Amino acid sequence: QLQASGGGLVQAGGSLRLSCAASGRTFSTYATGWFRQAPGKERESVAATSASGGSTYYADSVKDRFTISRDNAKNTVSLQMNSLRPEDTAVYYCAAAWSANSRTVVRVSVYDYWGQGTLVTVSS
Repeated sequence: QLQASGGGLVQAGGSLRLSCAASGRTFSTYATGWFRQAPGKERESVAATSASGGSTYYADSVKDRFTISRDNAKNTVSLQMNSLRPEDTAVYYCAAAWSANSRTVVRVSVYDYWGQGTLVTVSS
């Protein structure tokens, strides 16, 4: 199970840190990702990391602004979001995938477990 937290209301240019806590002893064997879904839009990949945390992926829209990290000892994955923009407003979801590679890590269908989502609202 995954539990996301850290969303909220922030002004454009501000920062938020999302956290996702996982239960279970096999978290370190799963790739993890953050997705977001804005009203009326499809869920999209934002960032992802391999099981070890050694490889990361970012959507072009968030590169150099967002940073994904994970702590396998604590079963957590985080998303540091800086320089937030109104277009970043969405519900953010964390997810875990048993089998994902650099090509598939962006696909919603690859992920086995999902958190409940946390709302991020960026005001202009």
